Amino acid sequence: MSPTQGDSPVSAKAARIMWVLWPSFLIAAGATGVFFSLFDPQEFWLFGEHLEISRQGAYTIGFFGFWVVGMAASALTLWLASAPSSDGVA
Repeated sequence: MSPTQGDSPVSAKAARIMWVLWPSFLIAAGATGVFFSLFDPQEFWLFGEHLEISRQGAYTIGFFGFWVVGMAASALTLWLASAPSSDGVA
């Protein structure tokens, strides 16, 4: 029985939200670790100007940026998986 059927207290909408948020959170954690293992946030430049941001601030911004990208990818996957096909075959 899936979490969206039967007597489960989880609604279908809540289940879909978690299907997007949880995988994107895991991807953000991994991507942040890999990215900041390769690049030092103290050496970032933007439009020719050195960024005056702490390492922790850069890690936070990076994590949330990767999380947003992961959410977009997960939401697109969920949308494509649930979209009806054009030939009427499921």
